Amino acid sequence: MNNRNRLTTYILIALVLGVIVGYFVNANTANPQGFADTMSLVTTLFLRLIKMIIAPLVFATLVVGIAKMGDAKEVGRIGAKALGWFIIASILSLSLGLVLVNLFRPGDAMALSGHLPAVGTSSGVTATGLTMKDFITHLVPVSIADGMAKNEILQIVVFSVFFGIGAAAVGARANPMIEAIDGLAHVMLKVTSYVMNFAPVAVFAAVAGIVAKSGISVLQIYGVFMAEFYLGIILLLLALVGIGGLFLGKRVLRLVAELRGPALLAFSTASSEAAFPKTLEGLERFGVKNRLAAFVLPVGYSFNLDGSMMYCTFATVFIAQAYGIELPLGTQLMMMLVLMVTSKGIAGVPRASLVVIAATLGQFNIPEAGLLLLLSIDHFLDMARSGTNVIGNGIATAVVAKWEGELGESVPHKDVATSPLT
Repeated sequence: MNNRNRLTTYILIALVLGVIVGYFVNANTANPQGFADTMSLVTTLFLRLIKMIIAPLVFATLVVGIAKMGDAKEVGRIGAKALGWFIIASILSLSLGLVLVNLFRPGDAMALSGHLPAVGTSSGVTATGLTMKDFITHLVPVSIADGMAKNEILQIVVFSVFFGIGAAAVGARANPMIEAIDGLAHVMLKVTSYVMNFAPVAVFAAVAGIVAKSGISVLQIYGVFMAEFYLGIILLLLALVGIGGLFLGKRVLRLVAELRGPALLAFSTASSEAAFPKTLEGLERFGVKNRLAAFVLPVGYSFNLDGSMMYCTFATVFIAQAYGIELPLGTQLMMMLVLMVTSKGIAGVPRASLVVIAATLGQFNIPEAGLLLLLSIDHFLDMARSGTNVIGNGIATAVVAKWEGELGESVPHKDVATSPLT
């Protein structure tokens, strides 16, 4: 068993043990909240270690990759193709959520249950709608130090693109610096391998803590809603894999196998960011040239959150149904367009989907108090969203690589050291 498969196995074992221990603590201890708080410290430590890696890793791999391309037109062409795929995937995700929530109507059962929060009750989630002005000003960092300090992936990408194009234009005089940045990328990947050894412990802590805090009963209360949402996630994954197969052929199944480990890590920790380094490595093993993967994947983390977008339409209409608010088709389509814009650039924001939903509820006069219906189960829903985001971005990157003729043969049965110069 190689290191990748061994890590995946350990994560699965940690996931099962976390559920068992969490249930035992919830049912047999007087202070399950205290246990959950202690476990959250372990999870927080792991996620902070991951965040520590991402900024220098994205900067180093992207700068060297673009410098290797050496052509601003090539960068623009790849970016345009990536954004085209992201828009199509966004429309698919939002539309599927809208269709399923109208088909299942999970809010009707909640309305009959009599457990609705009173209109006007604060949800505790700050609604921050993202206007075009906010998006543009957020796109470019005040300084790269500020963008890196805040782990703003999109800002780091923008700076790295300019830096890489500038390095390519300088030519041979920039080679020593590019070699040094390439060395930085390899160092960060080695650090990633060290941090990933801690992943099973973090997964155990995350799952045990949330189950100890919320108990299995919360899954029973919201069981139908969660089952319908998870069914939607499965359908979305099948659709993404099917569309990816149109371009990648049967190799799409190999890609899914490569992304299985990163997706499981994202699912277990409810964090797409936690899986970023391993996703990058998995794409290179699949045959994607790293200079392309290092460009498309970080952009996808800001523009292509497929699972999160499906959840936004599903959850927003669910809350409207719960309060007996019927939304005409035209209003729902307008809501979808609003979510198409407001869901961009929110990667790294805590409980980002809830923030976007809170902003959308206010625009369509739906009680914000409805968010309270989701808070107790949001972690379980976020697990599915995060895993789907990883698969969606992996497929997007591989398809763009195929379009660009940058997709080589898979590397079988061994780990490869990611090299931005490939």
